[in-house]
Amino acid sequence: MSPWTLFLLALGVSADAFAVALGKGLQLRAHVLRTALVFATAFGLAQAIMPLLGWLLGSTFAEAIAPFDHWISFGLLVLVGGKMIWEAVTPDAPADPEHPDHVHDTEAFSAREVLLLSIATSIDALAVGVSFAFLDVNVWIAVGAIGLVTFALSFVAVFVGFRIGTRFRRPAEIVGGLVLIGIGTQILLEHLLA
Repeated sequence: MSPWTLFLLALGVSADAFAVALGKGLQLRAHVLRTALVFATAFGLAQAIMPLLGWLLGSTFAEAIAPFDHWISFGLLVLVGGKMIWEAVTPDAPADPEHPDHVHDTEAFSAREVLLLSIATSIDALAVGVSFAFLDVNVWIAVGAIGLVTFALSFVAVFVGFRIGTRFRRPAEIVGGLVLIGIGTQILLEHLLA
């Protein structure tokens, strides 16, 4: 996998974390730097650990599924990308008046919330990690790149959300989904045309 493809993959996988961090930034009234560091670190670590776990899982069964591994990679990336696009274009649930979107206290998160959001935004990375077992990729470089890109995007997203709101959340998720579908298609075509 080329460095450029790996970078695009990292961008695509980190789109969910970016969108959530953007939403957190919108809720903030204070402690922006601290919140940005907490969410960026948690999201970056989760996005690095999950593909590593997926790679370990995929590597365990790599020999048995080698004849159709490119279809698995394609299917996983298209499903994850399609899910991201679907979630971006489907309307959000109506707001609950008892739990408004804007938090007016100084602390817009708890440790439990950070953990749950980190896991929720990195489930897609687990599926992408499974595909690493069937690709020509250095898994340590890949998970490092995903973790660093996610850290950087999440950190910036908290500040962007704090300043301008969430108007870029849906476009970011759509672009991320399209990137993952494109990479999955490229992997499939490379194997079929080889």
